[in-house]
Amino acid sequence: MADLLVDIPARALAIYAHPDDPDVSCGGTMAAWAKAGCEVSVVLCTDGGKGSPDPDIDPRALVEQRMIEAAEAAALIGVADQEFLNFHDGELVDDAGFREVLVTLVRRFRPEVVLCPDPTAIFFGQEYFNHRDHRVTGLAVLDAVAPAAALPHYFPDAGPAHQVSMVLLSGTLEPDVWVDISASVDLKGEAVGCHRSQFPDGVEWASTAVRLGAEDAGKQAGVDFAEGFRRLRLGG
Repeated sequence: MADLLVDIPARALAIYAHPDDPDVSCGGTMAAWAKAGCEVSVVLCTDGGKGSPDPDIDPRALVEQRMIEAAEAAALIGVADQEFLNFHDGELVDDAGFREVLVTLVRRFRPEVVLCPDPTAIFFGQEYFNHRDHRVTGLAVLDAVAPAAALPHYFPDAGPAHQVSMVLLSGTLEPDVWVDISASVDLKGEAVGCHRSQFPDGVEWASTAVRLGAEDAGKQAGVDFAEGFRRLRLGG
């Protein structure tokens, strides 16, 4: 029997690389949890300034547009706080400076659950491999959450230590827990559709694509629509 995650955390923190990533990866979960009273916060690590195939687009204008899109999506989802770290798109480095920023945020928001990309998920068939920023973000978040954020002698100026109870890795090839998003799948589709810069041919098919992906996950979970994650239990 599939393992459905039914407990709603009081606070959750989603940390992703690009402005559209959290909505695509876990928008249904964030929306369901926010509606149930969870304080959902989002951290966007890069500015998204290279996320266009158009050679004539001004990267600065693209950054501004993607920030607007992300804010619109967050409002739909019910996000309580959205942080833009504004690292350059495609140039994330898993170094001490980046980890300190993440530790500071974890200690400030003090979430029970952190959501982030699965850095071990690299090859998806023959047609896609995972973006480097996704992989770097996932690794840095894991190192920031455990042990760094939980132990006071790591980055002592980053605030009081905080133990995250659980990490949910999205975009994983090995899901072992699912969240039922049957009541929020349409809202996820609307949020993904806010990222108009990522749909040069129009956003009309965004909701359909979201529903198809969530339907596949739902079959694994035994519900109509779901999002799947790899779960790490950290205590706390």
